[in-house]
Amino acid sequence: MLHSIRTQWFTNIRGDLLAGLVVALALIPEAIAFSAIAGVDPKVGLYASFCIAVVIAFVGGRPGMISAATGAMALLMVTLVKEHGLQYLLAATLLTGVLQILAGYLRMGSLMRFVSRSVVTGFVNALAILIFMAQLPELNPNTIGVTWHVYAMTACGLAIIYLFPYITKAVPSPLVTIVVMTAIAMFLDLDIRTVGDMGELPDTLPVFLFPEVPLNLETLAIIFPYSVSLAMVGLLESLMTATIIDDLTDSGSDKNRECKGQGVANIASGLLGGMAGCAMIGQSVINVKSGGRTRLSTLTAGVFLLIMVVFLGEWVGQIPMAALVAVMIMVSIGTFSWESLRNLKTHPKSTSLVMITTVIVVVATHNLAWGVFVGVLLAAMFFANKVAQYKHVTSRLSDDGAMRTYQVVGQVFFASAEKFVEYFDFKEALDKVVIELTQAHFWDITAVAALDKVVIKFRREGTEVELIGLNEASATIVDKFAVHDKPDAVDKLMGH
Repeated sequence: MLHSIRTQWFTNIRGDLLAGLVVALALIPEAIAFSAIAGVDPKVGLYASFCIAVVIAFVGGRPGMISAATGAMALLMVTLVKEHGLQYLLAATLLTGVLQILAGYLRMGSLMRFVSRSVVTGFVNALAILIFMAQLPELNPNTIGVTWHVYAMTACGLAIIYLFPYITKAVPSPLVTIVVMTAIAMFLDLDIRTVGDMGELPDTLPVFLFPEVPLNLETLAIIFPYSVSLAMVGLLESLMTATIIDDLTDSGSDKNRECKGQGVANIASGLLGGMAGCAMIGQSVINVKSGGRTRLSTLTAGVFLLIMVVFLGEWVGQIPMAALVAVMIMVSIGTFSWESLRNLKTHPKSTSLVMITTVIVVVATHNLAWGVFVGVLLAAMFFANKVAQYKHVTSRLSDDGAMRTYQVVGQVFFASAEKFVEYFDFKEALDKVVIELTQAHFWDITAVAALDKVVIKFRREGTEVELIGLNEASATIVDKFAVHDKPDAVDKLMGH
């Protein structure tokens, strides 16, 4: 027990503390921006980010992953806040947490094994593009406060990020960038956008409160659809992010525990006046790239966030947005899988198409859930088509011409059932047909129906049919669903 606690919390103290500080600084403007998207006060997003990060550090399934208020979740709240107000959003946040905990107990986190590598790669690339696109307004010359100083500061920030590690890796280069750029902006009194321009920072600690909504079915009818959407998108983004961080750190995570942890964190957020949130790939990558590895880095990010906005708000407000833009551009570049572009020439076309489609859908809709859904669906279709192809089907006629033996090799299921039937010549004058299935497998009732069809057609022509080599699993489903020889279909077909 003590060894587990030490491993998950105290094996990288210095790196985790510094990485947590970097993440906290980058979280502030994002939390404010996401609050604006949802149509709520900035403190709702900031309190949510603090609360979710702190709670998930203890109950999450992926050490070192950052969870907070996110843009994907904020977009789903807009209509609810506009039509019913903040209190209903808090109630929906509580219900979102309950649904996510339930998903964890139903082991829905295990469904991640059905997401192919090409979908994950597409998800990562799309997110990298969205992170970069989100920085463009801060670099748009038509935006108030964007002058040549902003471009110079951003370029200088990127130079520090990439060159400082050659001097020393003792301090994360993004942290150095933020400190140096803030000092320069304050010393030169530059008129550029700062964190303080994003919105007013709270000056009090969050307090416990229960949503002031009627506890009846009418309220449930209002918040339930939003909570279902929030729960699904939150879990999807969190599980995908966990998979990516698993790869970056070459370690594993408990996906079902992550589902429950996200639920507990959202319930805590709702009770402290915060909005629903989930894992953030951008901040998680910043954490890992800055040296964060254990749960301490996540806890540090949440605690530092609260300390800075409540007690150091005057100083934090002076941080130039250009410095944070430089950090997020670094995240975008580091997140994108450049190897996937080289692999387009060597990987199967179906794999590349799944990856590219996932990227296009996510970027076009700005909805990660839709992109992953389309990617998984497309990957499943390609997989089904590939599995449906028989290696070969051969037949041989007996010396006397009275019996033909068919040998089937491959998987018979809904996608291949029709082709399975086409291989048989029902008009050939035979006394007996033997279908050899040692290297075939029947998966579903569509496959059984196809087998029924073959047997019945041959019998209508007066031909005796015998199946041999049917494996136990296939025999079980045939015996259960076949209609041509009830009640002992398999035994009779196999001559028992």
